[in-house]
Amino acid sequence: MPSAVLVKLDPTPRQERMLVAHAGAARFAYNCLLAHVKADMDARVKPEWSMYALRKWWNVNKRTLAVNADTGLPWWQEYSKEAYSYAAQCLANGLFNWSQFRHGKRYGRRVGFPAFKCKNKTRMAFAYTTGSFGIVADNPHAVRLPKVGVVHCFENVTKRVHGVHVLRMSVNKQGDGWYASLTLDKQPAGVAHAHGNVGVDLGIKQFATISDGTVIPNPHPYRTAKRKIGRLQRKLGRQQYDSHRYQQTKQHLNAQYARTRHIRLDMQHKLSTYLVRHWQSIGIEDLNVQGMVKNRRLAQAIQDAAFYQFRTLLTYKSLASNTNLVIADRFYPSSKTCSQCGSVKTKLSLTQRTYKCEHCGFELDRDLNAAINLAQLAKSALESLNARGADIRPVSNAPYRQSAMKREPSSKH
Repeated sequence: MPSAVLVKLDPTPRQERMLVAHAGAARFAYNCLLAHVKADMDARVKPEWSMYALRKWWNVNKRTLAVNADTGLPWWQEYSKEAYSYAAQCLANGLFNWSQFRHGKRYGRRVGFPAFKCKNKTRMAFAYTTGSFGIVADNPHAVRLPKVGVVHCFENVTKRVHGVHVLRMSVNKQGDGWYASLTLDKQPAGVAHAHGNVGVDLGIKQFATISDGTVIPNPHPYRTAKRKIGRLQRKLGRQQYDSHRYQQTKQHLNAQYARTRHIRLDMQHKLSTYLVRHWQSIGIEDLNVQGMVKNRRLAQAIQDAAFYQFRTLLTYKSLASNTNLVIADRFYPSSKTCSQCGSVKTKLSLTQRTYKCEHCGFELDRDLNAAINLAQLAKSALESLNARGADIRPVSNAPYRQSAMKREPSSKH
């Protein structure tokens, strides 16, 4: 299974100008290809929008399209051909998704027809799939980008790659700088698990409560930076659009957003890595985040916690480390169930932070009780799975059939 490594680049001023130019060339090619497809559709001609057809059309017409308006000289050869191939691939994917949704073959959120990319509102990005890109042999803290050069990185890239072949390298600009994502041809390797089963209950005040009693505090990155972000947004609104100071303030605002995102990701990466390295089976809940954010009093705190992002990290890391991830059903009463006797309460309000069982008199913290129930669910699921991941215990209404246990998320909620 391929994996990815994300590293932050430290380009020189000349290299940064080349990175911006490559992203602009990809955006220019994307808009030209989209205009070509729309012209064919307006003329009632069936357009060919596969990646290869779009790239072929660009190679035929690039000498007349990519021309400097002042000098009349072509500029397409100044940048890597991979930037134009990346534009063709992005447009082909967008048109395919739109066509699938239009014919009822794709479900989920509405997918509209691709739109033209604006210079000031589009994320700068491009990718390499062929050529001499990748790791530099004599410089472990650098990557090679064709037409850009050897770009220095903030960390040891060679150590993170571990000698694995690099299949693809995508370069994009985020709020605080340029990043390179290296896709590796790497197969998952199992790790030695020190413990057995664990349950993780997610929350707002405390981000996670583990069944062994460990509590992970929520850093609340957006709530902490909310006043500074608001001040920068007001300052940006008072300045003249696209002026020099406008661009400076916008850069500071993007950097603040990036810092907020990095604080959240750092905590979730450390927690998910700790879980998959120390336990063989992990039980979590299938939270309905879209329904939870309808509560206007808790919507901002729920979005600041990014529960689904943590589930995504835990999912791919569990696959890479051969850890069994058990996702409880959305209606599984983990908080209402007593972890001692198994009795289930009919109602349990959010204000009741201590679980008190009416049958056995057991008292425990609400979140810890839910985490213990999730750990018991993970243990029972691990014991009842055969080699193919199906339940070895027959279902009561179908004695001759085996029921499959839900182990991976099927869709985003």
